[in-house]
Amino acid sequence: MLRWVLVVLAGLAGSAQADTAIVAGGCFWCVEADFEQVKGVSGVVSGYTGGTLANPTYRNHEGHLEAVEITFDPEVISYGDLIALFLRSVDVLDPGGQFCDRGDAYRTAIFVQGKEQRQAALAEVARAEDALGRKIVTPVLDAGTFWRAEDYHQDYYKGSRIILTRAGPKSQANAYKFYRKACGRDARVRELWGAEAFPR
Repeated sequence: MLRWVLVVLAGLAGSAQADTAIVAGGCFWCVEADFEQVKGVSGVVSGYTGGTLANPTYRNHEGHLEAVEITFDPEVISYGDLIALFLRSVDVLDPGGQFCDRGDAYRTAIFVQGKEQRQAALAEVARAEDALGRKIVTPVLDAGTFWRAEDYHQDYYKGSRIILTRAGPKSQANAYKFYRKACGRDARVRELWGAEAFPR
């Protein structure tokens, strides 16, 4: 019995350590894929935020940005370090969308939850501007409701379902890789950030 209680308490202590970060970086499939590989991140959920529409869907999320909610252990990776990686995984100079995805829903943004996150995010934006020698267009905004996207969007990049693409039938995972490369996401991030580009 004592062992069971200690296991439960250890689990509760571990869950109390978790924190969340909300960012928008264009296609949420790509941001999810990038951050699920980061040490200290325990989960990434694709969704919509930043707008006023209740219960947004993929077909109707007017006013919202495609975004992700990242759950992480701040004892393993800090919020600031996550934001630094995020800024180096997107085109922070593009106000009109990201890569081949154009329009307001695909703009970049950092949605902060509280004063500490705001200070950390602004500090990382300033460091990124110094590194590039350019003004970054990615805003730091107060977080509102984060709406989880439909189940078929979660872990899309890992999926095995066969879908039809411009290059013929492909598994969902291979279709995602085809889309990401054709969109020029990684090439542009490397062009912009060089050795600092994430993922490396």
